[in-house]
Amino acid sequence: MSQSLKVNAAGHLEIGQCDTVMLASEFGTPLYVMDEDMMRSRMQEYRREMAQQLPTGIVAYAGKAFLTTAMCRLVASEGLWLDVVSGGELYTAVTAGFPTARILFHGNNKTDDELMLGLEAGVGRFVVDNFRELERLAELARKKHVRPGVLLRVAPGVTGHTHQYIQTGQVDSKFGFPLVEGVHGLWAAVARTLASESLALRGLHSHIGSQINELEPFAREASALMQTMVEIRRRFGVVLPELDVGGGLGSRYSKEDNPPAIGAYIEAIAAAVTAVARQYEYPLPMVIVEPGRSIVAEAGITLYTIGAKKVIPDVRTYLAVDGGMGDNPRPALYHATYQAVVANKANAKATEIVTIAGKHCESGDILIWDAELAPTEPGDVLAVLSTGAYNYSMASNYNRVPRPAVVFVHGGEAELVVRRESYADIVRNDVIPARLESRAAAGGLARP
Repeated sequence: MSQSLKVNAAGHLEIGQCDTVMLASEFGTPLYVMDEDMMRSRMQEYRREMAQQLPTGIVAYAGKAFLTTAMCRLVASEGLWLDVVSGGELYTAVTAGFPTARILFHGNNKTDDELMLGLEAGVGRFVVDNFRELERLAELARKKHVRPGVLLRVAPGVTGHTHQYIQTGQVDSKFGFPLVEGVHGLWAAVARTLASESLALRGLHSHIGSQINELEPFAREASALMQTMVEIRRRFGVVLPELDVGGGLGSRYSKEDNPPAIGAYIEAIAAAVTAVARQYEYPLPMVIVEPGRSIVAEAGITLYTIGAKKVIPDVRTYLAVDGGMGDNPRPALYHATYQAVVANKANAKATEIVTIAGKHCESGDILIWDAELAPTEPGDVLAVLSTGAYNYSMASNYNRVPRPAVVFVHGGEAELVVRRESYADIVRNDVIPARLESRAAAGGLARP
């Protein structure tokens, strides 16, 4: 949980020295609140551990976890690289003035427009996911007379123990080149990249999944990738200088979660890479890690206003809030778990067991099953913890509900970094065809 969460003299929950009840009053709810100091602290810890254990290594923040222009500025100020997975994320980074040479551009189906955006921006590395992309990137780069750096994404056959929807390293995956012989495998991709005059093969990339709370899968992944680089040297006579092992380190969402420390995570990767390098006398590559969730998840909370309560005797009590799956679809998608506290009664004893229900028109719109809370009443402020990763990123306008605002808190100050959407924003891109306009003017539309 956020290192700056505490209860103040008024009995209210604080984050970043800001009273959450006051934040809800000033900015409205639902509201995403991000602890800037904690995010910086996590980034600095990653850089410090890399400097100690893999001195030539690089830390790249995985933007898909949480990305805004302000976040890009924060990441840049801490000296990290940035990984983006779409034209939209890349555009956000470019708009924020992020140094594009420190951008890794991911994505399993980049369009020509996205590839061109990356080439024109001068991104540092394209992480190429398939043969189609390899072909299109080579052709577009040739036409622009540039030679971008390329990492080939590998499906190494390594998985972490996490939900199947967020496993990505297995052979049966939409991501990456499988480690198989023949025209569909990695070896063919290496050969084609090396033969291209418009692409510069720099290394390999892999990402085995998300919310992984064990070290062993990361060590196996790093070892497998290093051995693959050794095999590339044997087959093709080239020494690849870069190895990107992705991210995936878990965060604490509930009392049962116990993710490894950042230092232990880096140590496991360093030990695996170094062992293979020594065994095969392979030059130690520049190792890249891509943390996202472990930087921002516990730094964020979401504030809601409590509304209706529905008591079903001897069955369940539902407590409704003014948000739900539109601002946090993760419980509905893969049964993600969270903890919550009544922010204006943070000192009160938890005596109620309630199920936190969202306002969207779905029975599955449940944020937390069987939460233990202090007694509640309409108008109370509920804080759901550890919502910094993927909540804002995955938010939608389901039921045409506007998406929440985002604030950064730092040293007792709160600053808006994303404005709350309005109803006008919801319809801004709607277009009514002329034929419907004329029918409406003639009174031809049915009245309720």
